Amino acid sequence: MSMHLASKLPQVGTTIFSVMSALANEHRALNLAQGFPDFSCPERLMQLVTEHMQAGRNQYAPMTGVLALREAIAEKTLTCYGALVDVEREITVTSGATEALFAAIMAVVRAGDEVIVFDPAYDSYAPAVELAGGQCRHIGLNPPDYAIDWQAVRDAITPRTRLIIINSPHNPTGSVLGAADITILAELTRGSGILVLSDEVYEHIIFDGQEHASVLRHEELRARSFVISSFGKTYHTTGWKLGYCIAPAALSAEFRKVHQYLTFSTCTPMQYAVADFIAECPEHYQELPQFYQAKRDSFLEGLVGSGFKPLPCKGTYFQLLDYSAVSDERDLDFARRLTIEHGLAAIPVSVFFADGRDDKVLRFCFAKSEATLREGTKILCSI
Repeated sequence: MSMHLASKLPQVGTTIFSVMSALANEHRALNLAQGFPDFSCPERLMQLVTEHMQAGRNQYAPMTGVLALREAIAEKTLTCYGALVDVEREITVTSGATEALFAAIMAVVRAGDEVIVFDPAYDSYAPAVELAGGQCRHIGLNPPDYAIDWQAVRDAITPRTRLIIINSPHNPTGSVLGAADITILAELTRGSGILVLSDEVYEHIIFDGQEHASVLRHEELRARSFVISSFGKTYHTTGWKLGYCIAPAALSAEFRKVHQYLTFSTCTPMQYAVADFIAECPEHYQELPQFYQAKRDSFLEGLVGSGFKPLPCKGTYFQLLDYSAVSDERDLDFARRLTIEHGLAAIPVSVFFADGRDDKVLRFCFAKSEATLREGTKILCSI
C-alpha cells in the first residue's frame, strides 16, 4: 500500500543548480552553471582551520557564533560601512546564507502576510515564504539593466505587506542598487510595519569603482532590516556553508529562536579560522572587486565575435548572455542543448521568474580559472 503525502511545496522540484550540474556531470560538460569557484581558497585560511582543529576546537560553537568571529564581523562592518554593531545582540553566525535567509523569513512572516520579491529572484526566497504561510508579491525586473521600478513597489504595498526582500549585488542578473535606491526604500517603509531582508552575499564583488550600497550604511533602514552575508562567496569556500545575519536586537532575538532549531551552531574550527583570517588578511576582501572584475573582463573579451550579447554585469560573479541572435529556443531547452551537444552548462534565467518569463538569457559563472574561461568562451564562439 503506497502512502500519499500532500506536499507543502507542491510546485517545488529539484533546484535548477542541481539539475544543470548533474547534466554537466553526465555529459562531461564544462560547468559554468552552478556558482562556485574551480580554484582553491587562500592557503593561509586552510592552515588556520587545521591549527584550530589541532588545538581541540572541535565541539559545539555557541549558538550565536564564536565570539572571536562575531567581533571580527563587527570590526569589519564598522570599517566597511561605518556601522557600529552590537556583538552580543545583533550578530548571528549561520550555516550559510541560505539558512540565514530561511531563519529571517520564518522569524517574521506569518500566515496571510505578503512579501515583495523582485524577479528574477534567488530560488530560496519564495519557498521559505510559502512555508511560513505568507504570499509573495512578485515584481519583475527588466533587461538590460534589471533596475527596480520603485513606483511598481509603491503600487504593490498593501496593509498586509510584511517584508521586502532585496538582493544587491543581484543574483542572477549582476545588477546593483545605489544609494538612491536605499534612500527610496527607507522612505517607502518609513512609519510602517514593513521589514526589509537585504541579501548582500556578494557585497565585496562589485565592479567599475562602485561602492556597495549596503543597508548597513543607512541608520534608519538598518533599524528594521536583516542583512545577510556569506564568507563562502568572499573566501572561495562555498562548501563550508558559513554566513551571518546582522539585525537590530529585537529582530535578532526572533531570528535566533528559529536558528537554534535549524542548525543550532556552525562548524567551530572554521569560525575561528575565518576570524583570524579577517584580521590577518583584510586585503583579501579589499582586493576582491579587482580580482573578479579581471575575470569578468577576460570572459567578455573571449566572447568578442560570438553571437552572444552580454548584458551589464555590475557585480557578483555571474554574467548574463542574450542568445536571441543564436537561437529562438526556450532558455530551458537551449541550456540543455548547450550542455549535451556543445559541452557547456549554464543556468536558464526563466527559472528565477515566478511566471517563467523567458528573455532568451542564460547565466554563466565566471568564478573560474583562466583556462576554464578560455575553454568556455571558445565553445560559445563556435556556436
